[in-house]
Amino acid sequence: MSVSTAQVTHPITSEELIQLLDGLQQRSALAEAGILLGCLALSWLLLRLWRGAKGDPHSVWFGRHVVDGVLFPVLALLLSLAARRAFMGMLPLTVFRLVIPVLASLAVIRLTVKVLRVAFPKSQTVRVVERTVSWLAWIVTVLWVTGIMPMVMGELEGITWKIGATQVSLRNLIEGSLSAVLVLILSLSLSSAIETKLLKGATDNLSMRKIAANAIRALLLTLGLIMALSAAGIDLTALSVLGGAVGVGLGFGQQKLAANYVSGFVILAERSLRIGDLVKVDNFEGRITDINTRYTVLRSASGRESIVPNELLITQRVENASLADNKLMLTTVVQVGYDTDLATVMPALRDAVTAVPRVVTEPSAAVHLSNFASDGLELTIAFWIADPENGQLGARSAVNLAILDTLNRLGVDIPYPQRVMHQVHAA
Repeated sequence: MSVSTAQVTHPITSEELIQLLDGLQQRSALAEAGILLGCLALSWLLLRLWRGAKGDPHSVWFGRHVVDGVLFPVLALLLSLAARRAFMGMLPLTVFRLVIPVLASLAVIRLTVKVLRVAFPKSQTVRVVERTVSWLAWIVTVLWVTGIMPMVMGELEGITWKIGATQVSLRNLIEGSLSAVLVLILSLSLSSAIETKLLKGATDNLSMRKIAANAIRALLLTLGLIMALSAAGIDLTALSVLGGAVGVGLGFGQQKLAANYVSGFVILAERSLRIGDLVKVDNFEGRITDINTRYTVLRSASGRESIVPNELLITQRVENASLADNKLMLTTVVQVGYDTDLATVMPALRDAVTAVPRVVTEPSAAVHLSNFASDGLELTIAFWIADPENGQLGARSAVNLAILDTLNRLGVDIPYPQRVMHQVHAA
């Protein structure tokens, strides 16, 4: 039994299906199965050597056990295609004809599932998309193997309509949609991998690395969309009117959205706000944990997060406590009696506050007589900390405890409100 080159590169017809069923009963099918098993074993061995002894269990490309990664079916498919070409004319290639579509479907399913799980780990919609892609891939494989695919493709080719001056068939639309999904998944995967490499272990120039990652992702998605439209047979020049309409929409109806995107790149480029800075925006104080193209994430010491549109960071006043350095001044107030010896108490309080572990020595702590209150002398103690990301309440509490201990040691009482009542006796 012989199989020509054309027979292994187009969907199987009903006559060829009968020939394949006969070929599976031949002894040559065992030889083909052995070659395919060798391709699978070689794929596993090469990827095992590439990954190393200990790999990342969350890796999209290698997976936990090599065989559950994206690269295993892709490499097995490439080796199978090479083996099929090498043995063409020597073997009927019956088993190859059945296994190669299966490997291609498995590669598509693995790529879709792995990338979507990494990009959207908590989305329930991703599960539906995974099952849909899996079913579609296996249905296409079955239609290809059973010979029904040519009839389906012929019917889809006959359903056409015009988009401008371009004639588009339903087959072109479906192929373009599938190409768009595949290209977008590849773009997400590549951009995520590039972003991980750029930001991994980065301690300096983090903002520039982030803007590079965002720009690469936007570029890859744009190129992927253009490639998908070309694969669908749509003339890109026909989109000029649509592009103008989108531009007008951005100019009038989506001003805020466009402003937020532009502001995000401006923030990253000028580095006035950086990931890790402690800022206060609209009475919310927190550390910047992420700067996206549309919004910035602030996380407070209490664990609450605020999603701030980038436009607000450009148009409103923002207090940045760590733009020049991370040192932050805090104050606390205490009252002592009017009979207190301030020449002794104030230096003692300054030394006690300086001895607190989180208080830095430069700038040094200071004690000031800030007010003559009704119940006593008001002292304001100012001190600096270098780790505001660890919270301010703990440092202020430690300083207050040191002040209280010092006042008790010196025998200084903290006055409480007193009222003097005069009783007038009637004559």
